[in-house]
Amino acid sequence: MSGSSQTGRAYIGSFTAAGGPGVVTAAVDPADGALTLLHTTDALPDPSYLALDGGFLYAVSETTAGAVAAFRTDAVSTTLAAPAAPVDGAGPTHLTVWGNHILTANYGSGSVSTVPLRADGTPDPALRDVLHHTGSGPHPQRQQGPHAHQIVVDPSRGWAVSVDLGTDSVRVCALVDGHLTPHHETALRPGSGPRHLAFHPGGEYAYVLNELAPTLTVCRWDAAGGILKPLTEVPVLPGAPRGDAYPSEVVVAPDGRFLWTATRGEDVVSVFALDATGEQPTLRATVPSGGHWPRDLTLHPVGRFLYAANERSGDVTWFTVDQETGEPVRGGSLRVPAASCVVFGPPA
Repeated sequence: MSGSSQTGRAYIGSFTAAGGPGVVTAAVDPADGALTLLHTTDALPDPSYLALDGGFLYAVSETTAGAVAAFRTDAVSTTLAAPAAPVDGAGPTHLTVWGNHILTANYGSGSVSTVPLRADGTPDPALRDVLHHTGSGPHPQRQQGPHAHQIVVDPSRGWAVSVDLGTDSVRVCALVDGHLTPHHETALRPGSGPRHLAFHPGGEYAYVLNELAPTLTVCRWDAAGGILKPLTEVPVLPGAPRGDAYPSEVVVAPDGRFLWTATRGEDVVSVFALDATGEQPTLRATVPSGGHWPRDLTLHPVGRFLYAANERSGDVTWFTVDQETGEPVRGGSLRVPAASCVVFGPPA
């Protein structure tokens, strides 16, 4: 292990209801991306998704009641900074920080919530705003109503973009006086079940990963107008899946040369090469995810290491990315039961 002054930190979310340890703090070796366990805390139930901002680690509590919380971090551990704040939405699966607000995507209730941050950086439990999605899709079990799965801020920092699996659509909103205000809704192919979205570093394209069909929808993004336009849909697997594929996450290289997706039903990571513009992804290879049911896929900020949170096998596997081909080469894994996501902090 390298000296602590150069060793970064990884924070791993997990499902406590499925035996997970809660929030895990791990050291990241800068030489090979290896993870070493430092600390765990189960102070928050089911912290399935995390985000770092302003010196705090923020987490959803993916429970029926639904909440968000802030953790303080130090060199080796995380500590709950204040009691969790309700989001008035069921099953929050994703969050992002936009200015002095936390935005959550609430899968169970099909809504997105806005929770203001107090001056000390913790969520205000007394103030929140909820925007309810409407609509449905053709899948008889998964699309009877809206299911917001992700909410992110676009590269211009001017818009919030939410992906809804239940309505086959992506919504663009503005934030006005603490309220998310609908601006535009983009319809995707019926039954595709969009789950997550990632932007190209150039800011002109976005890639929507579809859970109910193992495909990637390439879209043009107009930041000035706040409009997402679908262009083409490409498969994320080289052939027909053996059953339900359930793609889970999409990430893009910082230089825009490669894109990766994770597919849970096949336990694979797919490697795409992107053309110079970012408009044309080409599937180059698939590699094993290193475990079972890769719920999350995260690229280290340096762009050299890729991490798969394999929920059902209970581990986080790290890979070194071949800089010529984009293909991940397995390095090792850290045991984390019911692992659900990974985010990275600066060196301790």
